[in-house]
Amino acid sequence: MRLTSTRDKSVTSTFSNAIRNCMPADGGLYVPDGNADLRRWILYTNEETSFSSIAGTLTSACINNEYSPIICETIATRAFPFEPVLKQIDNGLFELQLYHGPTGCYRDFGVSYLAATMETICQLEKKKAVFIDYTTGEHGSLLAKVLRGKKNVKAILVYPKGKVAGIQEEDFVWNGGNIYPIEADGDEKFCRELLQNIFASQELVTNYNLSVSNTANFGRVLPQSFFYTWAFSRLKDKVDGDIYYSMDPANYSNLVAGLYSWRLCLPVNGFIVPASGALTVDARGNALLMDSVVPVLQRPPADPSDPTNLERMEDFFSHHSLMMKNFVYAAKIDDAALEQAEKDLFIKYGMLADRSTANAYAAAMAHPNLFDENGTVVLLSLFHNGWSKDFIRHCTGETVEVPDFIKDIKAPVNLKQPLVKSVEDVVEILKKLNG
Repeated sequence: MRLTSTRDKSVTSTFSNAIRNCMPADGGLYVPDGNADLRRWILYTNEETSFSSIAGTLTSACINNEYSPIICETIATRAFPFEPVLKQIDNGLFELQLYHGPTGCYRDFGVSYLAATMETICQLEKKKAVFIDYTTGEHGSLLAKVLRGKKNVKAILVYPKGKVAGIQEEDFVWNGGNIYPIEADGDEKFCRELLQNIFASQELVTNYNLSVSNTANFGRVLPQSFFYTWAFSRLKDKVDGDIYYSMDPANYSNLVAGLYSWRLCLPVNGFIVPASGALTVDARGNALLMDSVVPVLQRPPADPSDPTNLERMEDFFSHHSLMMKNFVYAAKIDDAALEQAEKDLFIKYGMLADRSTANAYAAAMAHPNLFDENGTVVLLSLFHNGWSKDFIRHCTGETVEVPDFIKDIKAPVNLKQPLVKSVEDVVEILKKLNG
């Protein structure tokens, strides 16, 4: 797979380099360059094809010029001891449950894959790597879990003051683990600026082999494209006609990953999303990217602490401009419509859906023309409903039992370590990790 930057097409990178040095020097984001026709293989899959098998094959198809199929299969097997679940809700309506990983969230797939990939790359190249990420709990807890037992990858987790939560002392570097949590002497804005300043220094990034494990890293986006091939392997013998995927926008990584799936020749007819300030609808009801009114070269560098993936979407549609209005279906969803969607899912189907699923359902219901006699809509359920217990209670009056793993992720932690006040403090920590 050849990767290039959203801002300068003369910039090229291998897959392994884009994983390790995740932020191009020009301030853009890495994106794949070119297409691959995997239709024959995709059509060969079925309900017996495991998620890890699909992940390994797609990885190999994308990076076969760098790593052997055996290595790609090994990465996928290590990354995915868990799978999605596809559930039929009604005629032409399915739910793709992406919350069966260790933290009950869709990001479990991406972070687990990235950690396994980074560990493999470091083993092959005899190098070490350090993830450095902003978090307030969920992401940090997940990273701690997937890095257990890794020999070549560690992580620095940057928390705002008073927000450290969801990590175990056994995972701390000073106890022999792979996590170095730091509590910053400031709020979320301070933490993000801290990371921005660190990644603005190419010397720091290179000297300490720094990367991020959020979707600024292409290694997080690629595995989310596996969702759609896996879902299709379960759908293809059950449905006829068009297939659409409806999803909460989140940071648009799932939408971008779905678009990349189409470039691999996955049969898909469109994606449905609730409108936002960034991805909205024009006067004719067509999807409109608002960021596109600001020339990409006039923007500040992509934020390593908080990627939106909108720039990747703009890059995609710059090559497929006519697809925007016929491939992405946006719908304006207000609070009343969102709450009604939650109620309808409960009353019609007995579902106590998380907020993301209700948002996806509301957007899908705003496009009833897609629910014709041959159309199929798949709702992406991004989170375990325990993450939305208050929303569900408000909408339905029902109580959701919150599993212990969510309670553990929310549990506060006292680090008993000095507060970090500057980039220089972080550099001192990096020196310790570097031996």
